[in-house]
Amino acid sequence: MASKSSRASSVAKSTGEIFTRKWPRLFFIVAAIQAIICIAFESYTFSQFQSGLRDMSDADWGQNKEDGKAQTKTIPTFLGLLMLAFIYDIVLVWDALRMKNTIQIIGLCIANLAFLVYSALQIDQIHVAITRLISYNAFNHLEIWDEVQGVLIAIPCIISLVTVLLSFIAWKLYQEFAWDILKHIGADYRMKKRFLHYQIYIALLKFDFFFFVGFTIQFLVVVGGKTTAEFILTAVAIPVTIIILLCAAWFTRREWKFGMMIVMVLYLGGLTYFIYKLARIFDPREAQYYMPVRKSLTAFAVLTIILIILTIINGLVCMLNFGAGLKHHLNTPRQEIDKDQASYSMHDVKQPQIPSRMTID
Repeated sequence: MASKSSRASSVAKSTGEIFTRKWPRLFFIVAAIQAIICIAFESYTFSQFQSGLRDMSDADWGQNKEDGKAQTKTIPTFLGLLMLAFIYDIVLVWDALRMKNTIQIIGLCIANLAFLVYSALQIDQIHVAITRLISYNAFNHLEIWDEVQGVLIAIPCIISLVTVLLSFIAWKLYQEFAWDILKHIGADYRMKKRFLHYQIYIALLKFDFFFFVGFTIQFLVVVGGKTTAEFILTAVAIPVTIIILLCAAWFTRREWKFGMMIVMVLYLGGLTYFIYKLARIFDPREAQYYMPVRKSLTAFAVLTIILIILTIINGLVCMLNFGAGLKHHLNTPRQEIDKDQASYSMHDVKQPQIPSRMTID
């Protein structure tokens, strides 16, 4: 009970520090403003789409009812996924600033570029969806695209500007947090390098989660499964993935090699799965099922494959670092580290010898 209360107080203290220091506060505020504006624009687009859509039975689907149903799901999926992305982004921003994880902060700037690509892709795919639905007489008014076009174009413009601002602030945070890391880890270059790989690995796990879930949500909602079994297995993969990623982080922190070996095998299975899905997207026999979200699914699949490969590489590096002393630093609260030990714990910085007595020439 005491450990839980101390952990809660530690979280509250580290959260408070975000708003008492200039650059962490600015980074959080800029990210929050981006999220609020973009979510508001996405919500407006969604409301215009839903209010203008006719009842399914009133549209002229002809022989294209399945395509029409897929197109009606495409826009809510795009908008919902991007809103989820911004909410998750704010959580990661808070987590990175609280933990002073410079690698995760840099990763968030790169993730913003991914949001930029996705928001640009959604313009074309939403336009295609609206055009097809208008041809099926599925809208009450035909000016729906003119009403949402400006808002959709504004979103990637806002993300571009914010990415530049976040990148500049990230550089300032890197300089600011360097001293905090030195106090926690010490001056040993090798230990700092091990800690760097650990930070990269943990950050990758957090981004793995979003891109895997994003791909799966699009697949389940728009594409669905060709069989009930495929649909169920894909849906079950989400909670299983969460468990695997949590175990991966815990095994690394506790330096349990056998558990990490199991996780590595599961990573390879996930890599095989996404390569298989990517091949199916471009298979002429399967292309019709993926067409409404082909571009976005491809982007998510490629990014997830890259992230899994990077995760495997960094996971192996972390395994090689097991038993080298990093575990002690990771599992020791920062306030318990002696100040002198924090500065010179690794004995890489040698203090000059001071003469024991004065001499008169």
